[in-house]
Amino acid sequence: MAAGGRGVADPLSPAGLPCAFSPLNQAYFALASADGQLRVWETANNRLHQEYVPSAHLSGTCTCLAWAPARLQAKESPQRKKRKSEAIETSNQIDLLAIGTAVGSILLYSTVKGELHSKLISGGHDNKVNCIQWHQDNGCLYSCSDDKYIVEWNTQTCKVKCKWKGDNSSVSSLCISPDGKMLLSAGRTIKLWVLETKEIYRHFTGHATPVSTLIFTTIRPPNESQPFDGITGLYFLSGAVHDRLLNVWQVRSENKEKNAVMSFTVTDEPVYIDLTLSENKEEPVKLAVVCRDGQVHLFEHILNGYCKKPLTSNCTIQIATPGKGKKSTPKPIPILAAGFCSDKMSLLLVYGNWFQPVIERVALNSKESHMCLVRDISNCWAPKVETAVTKVRTPVVNSEAKVLVPGVPGHHAAIKPAPPQIEEVESKRKLGENEISIEERLGALDIDTKKEKDDLPQTNSFPVLLTQGLESNDFEILNKVLQTRNLNLIKRTVLRMPLHAVIPLLQELTKRLQGHPNSAVLMVQWLKCVLTVHASYLSTLPDLVPQLGTLYQLMESRVKTFQKLSHLHGKLILLITQVTASEKTKGMTCPAQKAKLVYEEESSEEESDDEIAEKDSDDNWDEDEEEKESEKDEDVDDENEEEEEDVEEKDEENGEEDRDVASEKELNGDSDLDPENESEEE
Repeated sequence: MAAGGRGVADPLSPAGLPCAFSPLNQAYFALASADGQLRVWETANNRLHQEYVPSAHLSGTCTCLAWAPARLQAKESPQRKKRKSEAIETSNQIDLLAIGTAVGSILLYSTVKGELHSKLISGGHDNKVNCIQWHQDNGCLYSCSDDKYIVEWNTQTCKVKCKWKGDNSSVSSLCISPDGKMLLSAGRTIKLWVLETKEIYRHFTGHATPVSTLIFTTIRPPNESQPFDGITGLYFLSGAVHDRLLNVWQVRSENKEKNAVMSFTVTDEPVYIDLTLSENKEEPVKLAVVCRDGQVHLFEHILNGYCKKPLTSNCTIQIATPGKGKKSTPKPIPILAAGFCSDKMSLLLVYGNWFQPVIERVALNSKESHMCLVRDISNCWAPKVETAVTKVRTPVVNSEAKVLVPGVPGHHAAIKPAPPQIEEVESKRKLGENEISIEERLGALDIDTKKEKDDLPQTNSFPVLLTQGLESNDFEILNKVLQTRNLNLIKRTVLRMPLHAVIPLLQELTKRLQGHPNSAVLMVQWLKCVLTVHASYLSTLPDLVPQLGTLYQLMESRVKTFQKLSHLHGKLILLITQVTASEKTKGMTCPAQKAKLVYEEESSEEESDDEIAEKDSDDNWDEDEEEKESEKDEDVDDENEEEEEDVEEKDEENGEEDRDVASEKELNGDSDLDPENESEEE
């Protein structure tokens, strides 16, 4: 589980290794390293107390640890009679330490003897042991495994006392109630068992991933007036894999409420949890949570019922190295474990690397919300990179030898012949001639960086290059392959790559997705192709969820705000289209068109005549004068018509020619006015 950098191993290991403090004043700290070795450290002076290497430490690595309770160690009956002084000495010392392994066996290690005490194998588990819990009274041991079973062991006889199926999937965590009559187990759901009958008492649901931690937080119910049956009203805490929330549950008398009553939020997945028990309803619970990112979050809260909003930490503790010089930056130091001291006002921190951890006692200050401790751990053991590099020697290769490189069969690297100029350089030195130039020295060494870079990819086959880059962790080769934009080439490369390189490729893509957004666009194309082409292979992997957990969280955090952004995007598009449409209507000019038909009302003519009357001379008439004159003309026409009738009658009667001529002249003069009047009226 040690983290590896590019080409050089990182001596700082991440949190998450099996570890535990001893129950008696936390005098010892047991830590199982990634190579399966058990080391017990003295917390007072930070000294290695004991080291134990199991016979099958490579195949059956340690998966969980559990110290035996202090009262059990004092009650343990020895196989032979001991003297009083020896019995008193052993009763005051830490003795048994239970170790769960990846192959299903459980080892009981005695720190007093410094050797293996016993081994629990027969009739037990067939798969990895996930959690071990000691019973505080009867000396029994409870264990759970990936084989879906819970086993109750008799540590005296090393035999199985009872075995029952705990879940339909693997059982990942256990916890015994304070009165010792109930047992909590967790897989996908949390179950509360009655130990005497092995029957389910309550169900609790709420975690989407397997539960990794179960701890009871109270030993007394909040309402002390009611009778207490040992379990009703108690609170317990649970943490799950890839989950940044710690849920708090309460055991109710009715079986209706199955959800968590409150939750604590942290920055990463919890890997180690320690707390101080609350003995009454007024005493707050103090919680120390070590996360996978190496930080410690401290909580202090009174458990008094339902709380909707997740609670944040009161204080966060980080440890970093001092930056030496102006250019160097401080590096974070991962915290492996943290435990409250007996006074509940100070904290034991274990940090650094798994081979030589540093144990320090830190006083807690309630006023500070963030503490960053600067510590120099350069004195701790770490492999020296310089010494490792100087021991590497380049072998002398014969010109006829053929060097094979992993990849395509028959694929070989270029072989450089031995440089012949070195002897000439040495002869010049012996003869005492002038000192040779740097150019001649470089030429003698035959260093050509361009040729080396050109010779690095020995083939244009992208699947081979990708496999070589993943195995050697070569940044240049991976960049050459992963920065292509040809979708067909990406698909062919993923189809032809070997299956064992699929998971390393997904891990490399996950790293690059966390980088610049421009590179993330290319990585998404690769990720989509890998998940679609190799979906059947990925579904067969039993540990796919922990391996792709980081990728899942990354995608979930990126997509979390997509819906809100899409709503905002739609609203912005509506606003922009409305603004552009309004700007277009303002800037448009009406085209010049001639009217096919113009209709003018009388009012418009009257207004125009009034305007003309004001501007022109007396030759133009007003509207009233025109109406009067038109009426006069009509009267004249009527009179003329009557006169014409009278004249015709007189002519017929009298036959006078003079009067006839005069009347015709008058008729002609009056008739001339008629068309003019008619035109003016029109």
